[in-house]
Amino acid sequence: MNTSKPKLLIAMRSELPEGFFGPREWARLNAVTDVIPGFPYTDFDTVEGGKALAEADILLAAWGTPSLTKARLAHAKKLKMVAYAASSVRTVTPTEFWETSNILVTTAASAMAVPVAEFTYAAIIMCGKNVFRLRDAHRTERGTGGFGSRRGMNQPHLGNHARRIGIVGASRIGRLVIDMLARGTFEIAVYDPFLSSDEATTLGTTKMELHQLLAWSDVVSLHAPILPETRHMIGAHELALMADHAIFINTARGWLVDHDALLAEAQSGRLRILIDTPEPEPLPTDSPFYDLPNVVLTPHIAGALGNELRALSDLAITEIERFVAGISPLHPVMKQDLERVA
Repeated sequence: MNTSKPKLLIAMRSELPEGFFGPREWARLNAVTDVIPGFPYTDFDTVEGGKALAEADILLAAWGTPSLTKARLAHAKKLKMVAYAASSVRTVTPTEFWETSNILVTTAASAMAVPVAEFTYAAIIMCGKNVFRLRDAHRTERGTGGFGSRRGMNQPHLGNHARRIGIVGASRIGRLVIDMLARGTFEIAVYDPFLSSDEATTLGTTKMELHQLLAWSDVVSLHAPILPETRHMIGAHELALMADHAIFINTARGWLVDHDALLAEAQSGRLRILIDTPEPEPLPTDSPFYDLPNVVLTPHIAGALGNELRALSDLAITEIERFVAGISPLHPVMKQDLERVA
């Protein structure tokens, strides 16, 4: 009876294993696989990387994993599974991967969605009270500003009571944000061409067309996927539809927004803006976005970081355990899934 364990190849950026794996995670991996030494691998085209890929039955991947091109797959004769410990698998499994292999692919996108949704919900609340700008003013005044206009007491556009929130994209993340918002006093609308009106109602929202939603909302939050048709779906015309003092939040991808148009609106001071995912990323050091008082610019931190990485590795390891035990995966990725991912 063959009791040998499958060979596991860990390929990701060099700093990631420390965040992904603690004693508990290593114990789980070692219980069901033989980890190929020399990890983490970042290059499959070296002698060492090519040999490791050829030995691997399972690939545990994340940011920094080399793309599984047709040429590389030709050397990965034993590979049966890719467990991706992050969200979008596009960079690791390009189009040619799906055309030439039947390898099982799983994703930790459901685990990644949680911190992004939490960050977005927090951003809605904090931007609604203009926390960051008031923080800066308070720091400058050092307690001398009193409780006048700088504190927002006489500014009805501040606050979160019964605000209208427009969600662009009923993705996994978008739905989590909707669920969090539904517990408060917010009115919620959603734009998603794949969502029916009945489905929107079930989510606790009202379905709207994009332009209607932009004009209606006090806060607009983007959660649409990267698709050819979503390229710069938010441009000058769309931004102009938003009301004065409205809040625009992007924790999805810069791909969705015409940043020249966004900069023009930001410089006008008309909108309050939070950008976690700009285009390009990172922005050039001389970008005006860094210095505008009505813009909060964060360095792509909505997704998992710090101890949140353990949630991603936990799910990836669970998928590996299930695969080794012959149990169906929880979150398999199919080629058609890549047509709508966020």
